[in-house]
Amino acid sequence: MRRTPLELAAIATAAVPGLAPTAAAYSPDDDADFDSALLFDAEGKRWRVRSPRHPEASTRLETEFMVLRAFAPAIRAELPFHVPTIAGTVRQGALTTFVYAHLQGSTLSIEELSAGSPSLAREVGTALAAIHDLPLTLVINADLPSYSANEFRQRKLNELDQAATTGKIPATLLRRWEHALEDVALWRFNPSVVHGDLHEDNLMVHDDTVTALTGWTDLRIGDPADDFAWLVASNEASFVEAVLTHYTQARRDVPDAHLLRRAALLAEFALAQYLVKAMAAGHQSMTAEAESMLQTLADDIDQQMRRDEEAAQAAHEAALDTAPDSPVSLPAVSVSPVNVLDGNAPAANVPAVSVAAIPEEPNSADAGNNDAGTTSGSEDTSTAAISVVNVTPLRAAERS
Repeated sequence: MRRTPLELAAIATAAVPGLAPTAAAYSPDDDADFDSALLFDAEGKRWRVRSPRHPEASTRLETEFMVLRAFAPAIRAELPFHVPTIAGTVRQGALTTFVYAHLQGSTLSIEELSAGSPSLAREVGTALAAIHDLPLTLVINADLPSYSANEFRQRKLNELDQAATTGKIPATLLRRWEHALEDVALWRFNPSVVHGDLHEDNLMVHDDTVTALTGWTDLRIGDPADDFAWLVASNEASFVEAVLTHYTQARRDVPDAHLLRRAALLAEFALAQYLVKAMAAGHQSMTAEAESMLQTLADDIDQQMRRDEEAAQAAHEAALDTAPDSPVSLPAVSVSPVNVLDGNAPAANVPAVSVAAIPEEPNSADAGNNDAGTTSGSEDTSTAAISVVNVTPLRAAERS
């Protein structure tokens, strides 16, 4: 049963001795996993309460507790934003409720973020870069998950197999995702520290400044594209490109050329993960909603393919009509050897996650030994190559 803000305020007083809330309000969170409230005390201080709704969510909060302890003062001082401080905890049976000293700022919707000023895009890009430049030892010393590029790809393949067993994923999407995951070139990246659960509800903003990042329950070493999936799902190409530009400028390492393409794939695949979670929990309404979103995505992709085929056919016929009485030597149609939607489909069928062929490395032996290396070059990484179909963004309650 969901706890009200007043009930959470009562729990918080047991977690933080001396805390006397004078007001309480609902706080946005992953509603399927947590009950959250914002508290105010007589001195005007604000506090946030997160109470897990089931044991797995409680484990996530306990993991976050270890993560926040790993943020030593020296690390916190170098970050361009604040991270939460835990003021107290209280255990109720198998579940532990956490109270945080609240941070300055408020959350914005993805529409409000993408419509923000250029300085806000710079702030988001700089914050992402700061996360991905954190020392790997932060995760390793806390004994948190760590994945190489190939391990991350294999993990997603395993998740795809699990999703396929539901029998509810449209064939178009299964084929599209499988081809993308089997393209090793797409998954050449340098693993970095990633937030793992980044979205607009974990981003606190004040006066076009990112003041704090919250929700550190899934910190790990993995694919930096994970933290871009929520942005790509916003379908606001100009905002995504602006964030990527500032992110690239702020990072110590050069981002790989396929970062946004993997992010688009992960944004789509999040719908399948939502379906699996809904079915495992036995939520019929969530399952039906996931099926609907997956079918809408599949229909959009099929429709885009038909439009591209018609455009290619029209262009071909127009070229033939230019000189009907004389033989015409038509230029060869450029077909990318790698297409994540269909291995036999022409490159004109540009899906939301499209991969241009990567030339062979000068030294194939070296390439094989650097499976997670950064791919460099002048390849276009703009969202124009990605945002062909719209991905329905998952609400916070649907992400985890």
